[in-house]
Parts: sequence; C-alpha cells; structure tokens
Amino acid sequence: MANVTFKGNPVTLLGNEVKVGETAPDFTVLANDLSPVTLADSKGKVRLISVVPSVDTGVCDQQTRRFNEEAAGLGDVQVLTVSVDLPFAQKRWCAAAGIENLQTVSDHRDLSFGKAYGVAIEELRLLARAVFVIDANDKVSYVEYVSEATNHPNYEAAIEAVKAAQ
Repeated sequence: MANVTFKGNPVTLLGNEVKVGETAPDFTVLANDLSPVTLADSKGKVRLISVVPSVDTGVCDQQTRRFNEEAAGLGDVQVLTVSVDLPFAQKRWCAAAGIENLQTVSDHRDLSFGKAYGVAIEELRLLARAVFVIDANDKVSYVEYVSEATNHPNYEAAIEAVKAAQ
C-alpha cells in the first residue's frame, strides 16, 4: 500500500493500491442529484479522476478548480472529482466556485471508490489525495497517491498522462 500521512501523521488506507497497467476497478458513487455514477458510465472515454478529502478545504478547492480549468482544453475526457462530501455540499460548492467542466461525485455512502482504489483513510473516513488516469479501454495509465494529504498533486504529470492516453 501507498504510505500516506495526514498533517504529518501516518494513516491507514483501506482497499487495494491501484497500479499502472491494471484494469481499473469499478465503483459506484453518487452524483449531485443522488443518481449512481460508475466507471462503466464513461466507458470508451479517457477518465481523469481527482480524489480529494473535502472540497471545502484550501488545497482541495485549488485542486478541483485547477482540474476544472484544465478539463476545458482536454476534449472528450471525463473528469471526476471524488470526495466523501455529501452530494448537496458538492453541488453548493460547485455553484459557488463556477465549476462547469468536471463532475463532482460523492463516495460518502459506502466508500466504494475509496476501497476499490485504496484511498479510504480508516482513521478519518475521508479519502486520501490522489489522481488516476484511466484510458478508453479501462486500463490505468497514471497513478499518483500524494504522500502527504495536505500537499498538491503533480498537475502537469496528470495532464500529460491524459493527453498520452487520448
């Protein structure tokens, strides 16, 4: 498993670490209208999945805004931001932040995504910061588990991975 800290303290990640070259695990999360969203919903597209502990915190806010800006120039790519924030909170945050180029989805119900991708933090019931790129054939082509949950991911590497997967 990836070694991750939260504010300098080691945390336990639940689930399985995902590696480049593997078939991306399926998951079920909730859209802002409470409808289910799965990996299969975007089959045939390149997917960039940005994982944040909560959109209501500084780094998560900046990460989601950055990928929203980048998504505008990526073409037919599905960009998701996953957190355990309630769908209602995500919807409110997106409206206030002007988020229009990506979809926020909630893993609050059963940590389906968090456990499938090895980012569920046992001690906090939050998701660790991570970025995954999945190609149109459901193969994982990029993985970053951010070692300190309060740090930013490598945005440039993630965007380059999306472009390479297209």
